[in-house]
Amino acid sequence: MKNCTTALLLLGTFLLLAGTGQNARSQEKAAPTTVQVHVVITDAALREDNELPPLRKEDVKVKQGKTFLPVTQLIPAEGDNAALQLMILIDDTLNTSVGNNLGDIKDFISAQPSSTVVGIAYMSNATVNVVQNFTADHDLAVKAVRLPRGSLSSMDSPYLSLISLVKSWPQQNVRREVLMVSDGIDRLRGEKPQASRLGPSYGSVYHSMPTMSIDATSASEISQRYNVIVHSLYAAGVGRAGRSSWDLQLGLSGLSKISDETGGECFSLGTSTLVSFKPYLERLQKMLSNQYYVVFQAVPRKKASLQRITVQTELSNSEILAPDNVWVPAA
Repeated sequence: MKNCTTALLLLGTFLLLAGTGQNARSQEKAAPTTVQVHVVITDAALREDNELPPLRKEDVKVKQGKTFLPVTQLIPAEGDNAALQLMILIDDTLNTSVGNNLGDIKDFISAQPSSTVVGIAYMSNATVNVVQNFTADHDLAVKAVRLPRGSLSSMDSPYLSLISLVKSWPQQNVRREVLMVSDGIDRLRGEKPQASRLGPSYGSVYHSMPTMSIDATSASEISQRYNVIVHSLYAAGVGRAGRSSWDLQLGLSGLSKISDETGGECFSLGTSTLVSFKPYLERLQKMLSNQYYVVFQAVPRKKASLQRITVQTELSNSEILAPDNVWVPAA
């Protein structure tokens, strides 16, 4: 009887330990693995007349789906962390009347701090012509700014040009941002055949810019993939598309889409020609001076991928500009 009781006690202890170990393994398996991700955000004032106090780590919330993610660091982009690579990307299909505003762009370049290196490039033929590589000599960058050619090439797409730039941009742990001066019109793939609604006997027919350029989405995703913030400055282009209110609106929508989704800003007065770039560039300068690196722990998937996040704050006069998606490495 005594031996039977001892055996039962040993069996109970074994089952208890086995259950405890199984529960521990189950909890360990259920606990999500996290990976460190960083993103650049801009603290934009809702009211321009009010000064913005510095953000603190506890002021910033990052959500992935319905889950709040741990923010481990909030680093102001200043001092030793102020490095910025800024590419001025000008569309060669712009009307040469934009020359009246080039002085504003040159003044903007000259006003950049020493921590900012500036590059100058022009968009045509679905690619970019870099006329000045990144340089800390801002006078050199100013000299590289020229009038756009004001003509059409065989393949004019500001979105494919942006993709070409971003893909060839060596990755570094600094802020990487673009100021794209364009009308946003995709003159390369803006017209595409579609099945006729009148029936198959009509075949495929062409419609002039029926929707926003499909390459605007690709340019946005690739820019987010490589942590490039795109700001855009609307200016009038040449040709028939540059006189079409439909094409103009779709072009501006494409610019707005990329800027909004990458955490940048689209500066325009609708599709009207801007008298001066100066007030918009001054606003951009304030934005560049109020940026932060947010470091947080994200939940990865089996494969590295872009994942939707939301960055927000409850401070009364602050509005956080951030990319819609971040590149999260695999688990």
